[in-house]
Amino acid sequence: MLRLEDLHIRQGAFHLRAAFGVAAGARVAVIGPSGSGKSTLLGAIAGFVPHAGRVTWQGQGLPDDPGARPVSILFQDNNLFPHLSAADNVALGLKPSLRLTAPDRARVRDALGRVGLDGMDNRRPAELSGGQQSRVALARTLIRARPLMLLDEPFAALGPALKAEMLALVAEIVAETGATLLMVSHDVADARAICDETILVAGGVAHAPQPTAALLDDPPPELRAYLGEGAAGSGALPLWSLRDHSPQDI
Repeated sequence: MLRLEDLHIRQGAFHLRAAFGVAAGARVAVIGPSGSGKSTLLGAIAGFVPHAGRVTWQGQGLPDDPGARPVSILFQDNNLFPHLSAADNVALGLKPSLRLTAPDRARVRDALGRVGLDGMDNRRPAELSGGQQSRVALARTLIRARPLMLLDEPFAALGPALKAEMLALVAEIVAETGATLLMVSHDVADARAICDETILVAGGVAHAPQPTAALLDDPPPELRAYLGEGAAGSGALPLWSLRDHSPQDI
């Protein structure tokens, strides 16, 4: 289980508290107003954001070094190096030195094949479509084989059909590997699509996970205000998303 024990993040006037657990193997969406701290919450779990309190996994406190944490994080910009091939960008998740053995290179090819990029090993990011770049980043996350997968809106810039395909692929991968998924999204359709539970981040608090359908069908006032008056009393929420970001969501 992932546990946030009296977690408190403070950045100037911004602050965020969290105290809850996430069961191993759970698929959890993270939603809330822009600037509420969704990305900051993932950054703290990954070890990039200083905080008070503890983050534990399977009863053990996580090390200070982000690279030593049992975490893979996928950002919206995919974080690909433009001068490296698709294969080398994936291989960074395995060995940052890129000093690969033959079995290592086989694992990289397998990961690229798993996300539908067979034969594209030598292409650089500029030679790939946006969807293919997202697949390279997902392959790098996959090859790390960490039990905690954190997605920070990596597919937000994709069209609806391709985004749905990528979400389905994520759901398939976490089902196969047993990874625990936390996924930030501004679109409640994403949460409904693949996440059984949802964390609401609002008013300086990251609330404990709740069943997604129950939360979205009867949203509390802070979530109703974020989604707009059209959600009130409708029994369903609009499937649009808000794209404006504050520094806490970068």
